[in-house]
Amino acid sequence: MTQPLPRLLVALVAGAMFGFGLAWSGMLDPARVIGFLDIGSGHWDPSLAFVLGGALVVALGAMALVRRMQRPVLDDRFHIPSPEQVDRRLILGSALFGLGWGMAGFCPGPAVAALSMGFLPVVLFVAAMLAGMTIHDRFAAVRAARR
Repeated sequence: MTQPLPRLLVALVAGAMFGFGLAWSGMLDPARVIGFLDIGSGHWDPSLAFVLGGALVVALGAMALVRRMQRPVLDDRFHIPSPEQVDRRLILGSALFGLGWGMAGFCPGPAVAALSMGFLPVVLFVAAMLAGMTIHDRFAAVRAARR
């Protein structure tokens, strides 16, 4: 395992680049996101399709690189989920994620990046998201203790 400082610096740079990309692409504007997700309204905004397409190209390139590497530079192994990990909880969680994204126009990454804009709805969204994560963790711990 490497020293924590290089890992933190890489995470900081990657997070800053990700946040900048989200802001530059328009993903921090919930009205634009909802306009993209609302295909049947007659006022569909396809502009974010290019953002998703770009993300897909980057992800496919990264996965091709991962397959050629024996191990990551700053960790002992890659942490890639296996197809066996697709279960009922993952499907339900994904559906809940999509529902929340479509209703609010935010998902976690853009919401955290949008905190820098200081809008109250963003702050409330992130607070609710953190509360939901905390509640989930508490229920999961209770459920695990019962097993």
